[in-house]
This record gives sequence, C-alpha cells and structure tokens, in this order.
Amino acid sequence: MMLRLQSSPPWTSPQVSRLNRISSSKRKSVPCDCWWIQSSALPANKFLMHNRGKCKASLQRTLDKSYSPTYLDGSNAGCFKEDLKNGSQGYDAKLMIGSTSYFLLRLTQLYSANRLMKMVQNLLSVVCTFGNGSLPFACMSNSLNKPTPLRLDVSLPSLQDIKWNFSRLIYLFNIRLERNVATSFVVLLVACFSFVVIGGLLLFKFRDNTQSLEDCFWEAWACLISSSTHLKQRTHIGRVIGFVLAIWGILFYSRLLSTMTEQFRNNMQKLREGAQMQVMEADHIVICGINSHLTFILKQLNKYHEFAVRLGTATARRQRILLLSDLPRKQMDKLADNIAKDLSHIDVLTKSCSSLSLTKSFERAAADKARAIIILPANGDRYEVDTDAFLSVLALQPISKMTSVPTIVEVTNSQTAELLKSISGLKVEPVENVASKLLVQCSRQKGLIKIYKHLLNYRKNVFNLFSFPNLAGIKYRQLRRGFEGAVVCGLYRNGKIYFHPNDDEVLWQTDKVLFVGPVPGKREPQIAYPDVKEETNTIQNLEVLEKNGGASHYALDLIKMRVENIVKRPTKPGSKASDWSLGPKECVLLIGWRQDVVEMIEEYDNYLGPGSVLEILSDVPLDDRNRASNFAGHGKVKNIQVSHRVGNPMNYDTLREAILNIRSSFKKGESVPLSIVVISDRECLLGDPSRADKHSAYSLLLAENICNKLGVKVQNLVAEIVDSKLGKQITRIKPSLTYIAAEEVMGLVTAQVAENSELNEVWKDILNAEGDEIYVKDIRLYMKPGENPSFSELAERAHLRQEVAIGYVKNNKKVINPIPKSEPLSLEMTDSIIVISELEGAQPIVM
Repeated sequence: MMLRLQSSPPWTSPQVSRLNRISSSKRKSVPCDCWWIQSSALPANKFLMHNRGKCKASLQRTLDKSYSPTYLDGSNAGCFKEDLKNGSQGYDAKLMIGSTSYFLLRLTQLYSANRLMKMVQNLLSVVCTFGNGSLPFACMSNSLNKPTPLRLDVSLPSLQDIKWNFSRLIYLFNIRLERNVATSFVVLLVACFSFVVIGGLLLFKFRDNTQSLEDCFWEAWACLISSSTHLKQRTHIGRVIGFVLAIWGILFYSRLLSTMTEQFRNNMQKLREGAQMQVMEADHIVICGINSHLTFILKQLNKYHEFAVRLGTATARRQRILLLSDLPRKQMDKLADNIAKDLSHIDVLTKSCSSLSLTKSFERAAADKARAIIILPANGDRYEVDTDAFLSVLALQPISKMTSVPTIVEVTNSQTAELLKSISGLKVEPVENVASKLLVQCSRQKGLIKIYKHLLNYRKNVFNLFSFPNLAGIKYRQLRRGFEGAVVCGLYRNGKIYFHPNDDEVLWQTDKVLFVGPVPGKREPQIAYPDVKEETNTIQNLEVLEKNGGASHYALDLIKMRVENIVKRPTKPGSKASDWSLGPKECVLLIGWRQDVVEMIEEYDNYLGPGSVLEILSDVPLDDRNRASNFAGHGKVKNIQVSHRVGNPMNYDTLREAILNIRSSFKKGESVPLSIVVISDRECLLGDPSRADKHSAYSLLLAENICNKLGVKVQNLVAEIVDSKLGKQITRIKPSLTYIAAEEVMGLVTAQVAENSELNEVWKDILNAEGDEIYVKDIRLYMKPGENPSFSELAERAHLRQEVAIGYVKNNKKVINPIPKSEPLSLEMTDSIIVISELEGAQPIVM
C-alpha cells in the first residue's frame, strides 16, 4: 500500500497539514486542521466552509476508532505495540492513509454537488432567456441586462470623515442649545452622574471589595462636589481617581453656574421682549400701533383718570395702558418713557408682538378682559391703513367675550367704517380721521380750534351722555330749559344723535341726554322743572320775536309749525350754503402738498360760495398732484376755482409772487377775504414731526412778513403744527397768527371715544360737513344794539334758528356753558356767539 502511494503522481488540490507526532497520553486530543480548498464554484466554497468543523470531528472519531484497543485484534495489537515501541514511522503511515481516504471521499461528494449546481444554473439561464420579453424579473438572469452588483465600502472611515461627523454632532447640539439653554443643563447632569458611576465602579474594583458599592459611589460623589475630599485617598489609584473627579467637579460647577446665569438672562430677555408673555391684567386699555396721535391719547387718558379719581368713579389709583406693537421692545420702552414721564395717573406697559393681525397677539394681551381697545394706523398710505385696521379687527373676532369690549379703530373714510361695523361679534367704533376736514374748518374760523380743545378737555366742559330713566315722559322743551349747570344739546336714541328734536318730543326711558358741562361722575346733573304752560311758552317766543322786529303773521305761523314738528335736515349733502344763503366768497392760498389735499379741496368747496379761488403752492411736480387727484377718485368742485403753482414755499421771491398773483385774480376794489394756510408735508409728518413744524412755522412767518410789506390784508394766517409748545410760542410772539394742531384734536377725539364709545356719533356728526358743526357767529344775528339779553334768552333765539347755543366769545375770550344762565350779559356788537348749527351764516327763521 505504501509503495502504491509513493508511485502515484502527487495530488495538490486538497492540501492537508502534516500531523504532528504525539504521545500516547495525548492521543484523544489529536488536532486535525482542514485547509481551504480553492474552487471556482461559489456553492462549493460555501459548502467547504460550512463543513470544515464537521471534518475535524469526523476525522477525530475515525482515528479514535481505528486505534482504539477495542477494535484491534491480538496480532494487530501486537504489531501496533511493536510499532509504538520501535518508533512512530508506521503510525505516521497509517494516519496518512486514513486521512487520504477521507478526503478522497469528501472531494467526490463536492464534485457531484458542483456539477449539480452548474446544471441548475444552466437550466435557469435557458428559462430566463426564453421569457426575457414577458417576465418582469427577466433582467435578473440576463447576462446583457445584468445589474451591477453593489460595491459597498466596508472599510474604516477616514480621519476627515470622523472630524466632519464630530463637527456635525457639535453643530446639532449648538442648534438645540440655541433654541433652549436648558439643554446644556441636562447634558451636564448626565455627564455628572456618569462620572459618579464610573468613579464609584473603579474605586470598588481597585479596593478588592473592601468597601460596599454604595460607599464607593458616595465617595465618588463627595470627590466631585468637594475638591478637598480626594486628599484623603491613601492609594495611588484612589488618588488618581479622586483627582480626576475633583477636576471634573470644578468644571461641572463652573459650567452649571454659567448655564443657570445664561438661562436667567434668556428668560429676562423674553420678559423684556414680551412676545411670549401672557398679560394678566383686567380693566386695562390696549393701544395697538404707534402713530402721531399716541402722545395726545395718553395725555387725554391721564387727564380723564385724574378727574375720575377726584369724582370717585375710578377703580384704581392708576390706569394701566398696554402699548402693543410689532416694533422692538426697546424702541417702544424708549418712546413710552419719553411720553409718560410726566403722566402720573397712568402706567404704560409695553408688549412686542410678531403681528397685529394675529389672534394670538391679542389673546396674550388679555383683550377679552380689557376696558377698551384702540387700534391706531401705523402706515401713512390710506389704503394700507384701512387694510391693516380691517385685519386687526378680524383677528379679534375669534376671541370670546369681545362683544362687551369697545374697539375704537381709526380709519380714513366712511366706507371702511361701515365695513368694520358690519363685522359680527364685536363692538367696533370706527373713528374717521378727518384731520384734513378739521383743518379746513379751523382755518376759516379763527378761534374754533380752541373751542374744540375746550370741549375735549376733561377738566373743563365736555360733551356728556347721561341717562335719566326717572325723567321718562317729560317733554324735550322742559328738559332743554331745566338744566342750570349744563347746556342741553340733543338726544341720543337708538344709536343716533339728534341735535334738534321737537320741543314736544317725549323722553323715553332708554334715551340719553346730550349736554355740555362738567363730567357728572356718580352724581346726576341737577335739573329744575319750570312750571310753564304751552301757551305761555308761545307768548314768550312771540315777545322775543317782536323785540327783534319780526312780529308778522307769516312768522307766527312758522313758529307754530316749528313747535309742532321736528326740524328736518336736507336729504342730500351738498354745499353748506343753502339756496337762500350762499356761502361766502373767499380767496385761499394753500402752502404745501400731501395726498389728503384732495379732500381739503372738496371740504373748501362745501363751505365756500361761487367765485372763490384756491391756489396751491408746493415744490411737488404737477404730475404727482394730478396722479393723486385721479387716484382719490373724487368729483369735480362746483364753487371754487383751483390753480396750482410749482415752487419752494420757503423761498421769499416764490412766495411773494404767489401772494401777488392771488390778489390780482379779483377786480380792483373788490373786498374778498384772503386766508393763507400752511400744511405739513406727510412724509415729514410721519418721519420727523419736528422737521415738518420748522418748515410750517418758517413759511407762516415769511408769509406774514410779505403781506405786511405789500400791505395785503389777510383775514386768517394759519399753520398746521404738531408740537403745541411751538405753536403757543409763535402765537405769543405774533398774536395775529394761528396754529392748528389737527393731529392733536384727532388724538383727543379717539381718547374720548375710548372712554365713552357713544360719543363717536357726536363727533362724527360735528366734524363732517354733512352734519352739524360748531360755528362762531356774529352776535348781531341774535340781538340788537343796546340789548342785554341773558344766555337763556340767546339760547331761545338760537333755537328759533335751528341752532344750539353753547357759549359766547367776549373780548377774544371764550365762555362755554356760562353760569348762571338767567343773568343779563353785557355783550358788544363785536362779540360772537358759539352755536351748533347745520348751516353757516345768517339763516332766516324758516324751514
């Protein structure tokens, strides 16, 4: 057998390692390694890898059985013993024969399995080729369309990739830390407890279980929180561990302190910004937005609360005002400090929000618990103003319990006001910004602006609406004559104001009386009932008429008709000059230009008569003026002639030429009143009001100087000035000049409506050309020379002219709501009377 093996050619495919020589005592653990058999077939390689361990076990069992004494006969045992005695050569040969036989058998099995796998692969290839066009997965076995196998990179990442991943981790942590500073606090706590656990385990291991695990944890914690604890360690390992824990404890507490400080600073910053803070207030006033009216509104609210504290109607010593805007909190605080530093009866709180058109902003401002909400436009463009106001009102609608909170909104036109009132679920009171109309009224009547300020000052006589349910059933004549400390102006019924009710009109229980007088507070105004019969009243009126020289049968019939019927107003709005009393013919030089000049032109056309001239001087190009006029979409004027002149109004020659040109437009010898009105530029007014005031004051003084040099008589020299201090200073130096703070008056009106929303109807009627206005009329229309009538008598005569007398002007000093009213007045024919009337001029006693 050995000769055959030696004579056969060498076989190198299955390489088997040579068995080491072993002794008889270690025969049971003879190692047998199976080497890797190279093959082109992948299943065969897998098969060998799977059966490598089985080969070892099978070979071991075969050898054990072949050389075990149980399976050896006597001769074989003797031979075997002889071989062991003589040497290991025979043993090696037999072992080689057994190994070779086993591997030959296994190779035969592997060859058969390899052939079977090839046959299956060929069969699958034929089937895949046959159904290549129809099978959805045919490309998987097609050699041409065979997809490229995935070449996954399972190598270790490079150092650059590791750095990038580490930087990415730090980046994500910084983002989380930026959003919430408390993340650093959580990381520090996790790291702290990790060091305690690791340090306790190391101490427990190196002390050979001499201490309990709990004591080791506690000692690690002590080293962490107290750096001197590690000095008590006695072993080298313990000192190293304690030193590391002490260093980490110092770093931990320093970082913890800085994190808590940063968290506190972050919270304080959020409180300063106020965007996320919920306001916990009640009975406060919310002012949304910032514009030029804010200063006057805050001053008016301060005066009102001061007066309320004196009357005992205030619920707190100081009224809380919440200023809500999308401006930065620091800017709002600076503005509020500058305005409210001298206001001792209000507390101004500021809150910044992302937008005034979001419901969440008003919810955080506790709008449902507010006393009133004032929405101020922050943009100068009229359409953007109305759009922002509309969105803010819509944001209030989803909030519950808003029906009892009055919402005062400043708008630019009546159409927007009607649209806002149509929103259900809200108590909206739109205040139309009629600053341009107010400017026209005050520029034509000297001293009218002072009357408006008087009626808006809570320390003086103001408009009041008061309910008298115990007086229900009496006639308006008795009510009108019954007040001694106030002037009755009309009735407020079903949300509308009536300035001229019928004397026989009966007072309803739900009606409110409109009167001019001090704020009544908790006490009702005292009223005295004159016991006068109807016939006596008619005789008294006839006697008044006879004194004025008008006792005729026609007049008597008109008086009886007026007593029986309520005064009816013209149904269509038009010029304030009626068919029987045309408006006055005047000449107006308007210096300056802004977008609402178009509305001012219409307002002048309502008050002036035919043949009036209005000339506009400004450095704004004519194309821009025409564009503004076309954009406004207003109709053509009827009574005035409008002309434009381009030039700088602060230039002496330009202004002089304009004054001469407007005077030459009339016939020589014709006496036509001339008024010069200086208005502020809108951009300067919104950006820097002080700059606009300087331009207006300089142009006004320059125009006055030119008129004095040319000998031109000017009836009114008026300038629009925002700063009241500057305006008072100018009028103190030049008494002939007048300043009009139209923005201030509109701010005062808004504040008064915020305190009493029903007064909105009163001011809307007074400040519009379509309703009743306040006029300063000549006293000669109501008395003859030599008369000394009382104010009650003047009020009766004004009542015959469909007017309400509220005061008089004597020696350029106004007196509103004079007390007592029954004493005779020593008035001159140069004095004036202040009335509320629909028509201007000397109206006859007719309907």
